[in-house]
Amino acid sequence: MQVEQYAKRRFWILVIIVSISGFSQGMLLPLISVIFENDGVNSFLNGLNATGLYIGTLLISPFIERPLRKFGYKPVILAGGGIVFCALLLFPLWKSLLFWFILRLFIGIGDNALHFASQTWITSTANPAKLGKSIAIYGLSFGVGFAIGPLMVPLIHIFEALPFIISSILCLIAWSFVFMLKNDKPEPIDATSEQSKAWQRYKTTLRYAWVAFLPPLIYGFLESSLNAIFPVYALRKSFDVSMVSLILSAFSIGAIITQLPFGTLGDRIGRYKVICSCLLLGSVMFFIGSFFEHLEWFVLIAFFLAGSFCGSMFSLGISYMTDLTPKQLLPTGNLLCSIFFSIGSLSGPFVGGALVEHVSFSYLAIVAILLFVVFIVIVIGGHNKKISTLKKG
Repeated sequence: MQVEQYAKRRFWILVIIVSISGFSQGMLLPLISVIFENDGVNSFLNGLNATGLYIGTLLISPFIERPLRKFGYKPVILAGGGIVFCALLLFPLWKSLLFWFILRLFIGIGDNALHFASQTWITSTANPAKLGKSIAIYGLSFGVGFAIGPLMVPLIHIFEALPFIISSILCLIAWSFVFMLKNDKPEPIDATSEQSKAWQRYKTTLRYAWVAFLPPLIYGFLESSLNAIFPVYALRKSFDVSMVSLILSAFSIGAIITQLPFGTLGDRIGRYKVICSCLLLGSVMFFIGSFFEHLEWFVLIAFFLAGSFCGSMFSLGISYMTDLTPKQLLPTGNLLCSIFFSIGSLSGPFVGGALVEHVSFSYLAIVAILLFVVFIVIVIGGHNKKISTLKKG
């Protein structure tokens, strides 16, 4: 009974940590953009500065698995949370494009360490029958934190440093809870096996679960592309500025509402079926929305429904990866989920922007086609995996 209570306490502490991390990220993106815009900073430099977080995430990725296996989950979470806390506290000290870019870089490093360790801890210890539900709660906590974060932006009218101070205090409080946990380590790998080499682990994990990395990739692309490119496209279509914000919020709200139901449904009928169904329905919603772009409220409804179907792709992808990957390779699988998400996030604004500039299609139709292509690849890849599994059996 005590073991079960401790497991629950550990899970909810990890959820709190991730929600505060989401809050910080959700606050920083619009907050720094608004501050730089008010200071007359070029929009290109403003956007370039925002990539610091994703670059930091990718930079640390190849080096983070070894410390996790050597020292365990708790030290990595403490190190990541400590980096984020210190970086947030340093923002008010000196307002500079380069300095704030470096701080965002460190926040990306700290957040990736924190997420990677907590995500792997949950996937390694969760009850297999409730894995989807556990990961959905984890994803939901980040999404709620990310959605609340922008509400801190108006505080700059009181005192420009106030949002940074509040965020760092919340981060410190959440970070302190980690000291209540006992350290644990991932399933060990035989030092004599080929999997003891990092690149061999990546190769083996990709062979087992490559199809499960596509949902995090497409979600990263959607999240960054919709937030960066859709406003530009919508304003060119003469959308009202306030309506653009509502449409983007509708996508996020849809994603938050369906995280838990789809996670639980995945436990019951299988992640593969839920992922394929959601991608297809999300593609249909964007495609229908592309025919009614002149009706702003219709586009809002299409975004809400598309967000409801596609907003769980990251958490569903992690759960599906856990289904396909041997336990000793779960840290590598979780790391690859984060890498694919970061690649999608980095490519979203560039690929989306290029397509809008050079392709005559509607932006929503382009997104619909991309989702449909990923749907087809996952259908074929997942079906082949089922066949190979049956042959082995």
